Amino acid sequence: MQSLLLVLLLGVTAYAQLPRPCTSPPQWEARMFTEDNSKNFTGFAKGSYDETQRRFREIEEVVFGSDKEYFDVLYLHNVGKEYRLNLKTRKCNVTNLMRPFRPFGIPPEGQFDGSATVGASGVPNEFMAVNNFHGNFSDGAHFFGTVTSPDCFPITSGFYSEDSGFVHRTFFDLNVGIADPNVFIPPSECL
Repeated sequence: MQSLLLVLLLGVTAYAQLPRPCTSPPQWEARMFTEDNSKNFTGFAKGSYDETQRRFREIEEVVFGSDKEYFDVLYLHNVGKEYRLNLKTRKCNVTNLMRPFRPFGIPPEGQFDGSATVGASGVPNEFMAVNNFHGNFSDGAHFFGTVTSPDCFPITSGFYSEDSGFVHRTFFDLNVGIADPNVFIPPSECL
């Protein structure tokens, strides 16, 4: 009986130490690489992210097959609008956002997959610890994410839904906070 209690206690202790879904900093800026193979799309962007107000802006270079385009895209989920300014033609399209806001951190429904180190783990200051998660959003879309440990900065983020297909993002050069709060004001061409 004591052996069984000891095994249960060790199991509960081990389970309690597993990383849990975490919240990334609510505002940050970063560079991003985005892939959507279903649309033959690759993009490089500088992004500004505000989870509190559900806003996201990216200045992006998009490669569709062999064509390159440049866009300034502002997603204002808080008011349900998307502003997409073509930086070559200066034409702006304003549309209603139909998809939900998806945080780049790990949602509460995330399931822990494992931990790893990125870089050379035997060399001081040349690596970081990361945690990997996956799960389903409440609308049925699948997600995965890799975040730093212990601070929960996003490294990769991806999701799949019937509407949008599979989208994968990698983040780098991340800085906490928003340098210019006016970044969430739509471009003048869109007003």
